[in-house]
Amino acid sequence: MNDVGLKSATPQGANAGHNPSPWGPLGILDSGVGGLSVLRHLRKCLPAENMLYFADQAHIPYGPRSAAEILSFTAEITRFLLRHGAKLIVVACNTATAAALDDLRAMFPGVPFVGMEPAVKPAAIATRTGKVGVLATPSTLNSHRYAGLMARFAGGIQVYENPCIGLVQLIEAGALVAPETRELLRGVVEPMLTDGVDTLVLGCTHYPFIQPLLEEIVGGNVTIIDPAPAVARHTRFVLQQRGLIILDEQTGSLRCFTSGDPRRLEFLSALALGEDCPAEQVHWREGELTDMP
Repeated sequence: MNDVGLKSATPQGANAGHNPSPWGPLGILDSGVGGLSVLRHLRKCLPAENMLYFADQAHIPYGPRSAAEILSFTAEITRFLLRHGAKLIVVACNTATAAALDDLRAMFPGVPFVGMEPAVKPAAIATRTGKVGVLATPSTLNSHRYAGLMARFAGGIQVYENPCIGLVQLIEAGALVAPETRELLRGVVEPMLTDGVDTLVLGCTHYPFIQPLLEEIVGGNVTIIDPAPAVARHTRFVLQQRGLIILDEQTGSLRCFTSGDPRRLEFLSALALGEDCPAEQVHWREGELTDMP
């Protein structure tokens, strides 16, 4: 575990008087590069919006961490993004959404948040066999938020869950088609396929990076559901509802930050977005973020 001290996640850091400008950027946060899969759809859906992306690669992965740790990290990242003018925060991480989103909304009552949820409802509609596989981190699968989704939408279907231990780390390392990634995925999905699963839910924003490999393994008769496009559409709806959307024909800017190695973020952002985005490194100091080395 990283030896960074945890900042107390109390409302004293909240910005109850947050009065965002429509010209402010969107703030997108994730534990690493996974949120780039959401950022890609946000850039398509909201091309005129300026965006800030924060990858907390110093603390990757979030999956095994406690809810208190995740809340402490994401609250400080939210403060960082607000200091840079963010008008809305997208928590582009299923694990962070499950562990911290409700608390973040309470801590920052004037700030609009959009989170991630495993697409259980669309999967329940799409399945023909009544058997659905959910690929997600342990924190997501064990969360109250996920349990609520299951209670509301999974009645009448059989759900197979797998925490995909080690997959996030492989994706962060850029091993998107490596033999070890293929072997891990086969071990995850082949038992599901044998039991008749015909729909898979990508319950972690990192997983769309390996969707081509996953499609190769499962074949054409399995539906794979990525919630990112729906999240982008919902973000657009929230911006419109609050009068914060930019509809100009301009192309919005993108600024990327990482608490880890900028080169890793730059490599995968080029793959995900098809554009170069130099990453700026920031540092954790006693539970707070600073631009100073």
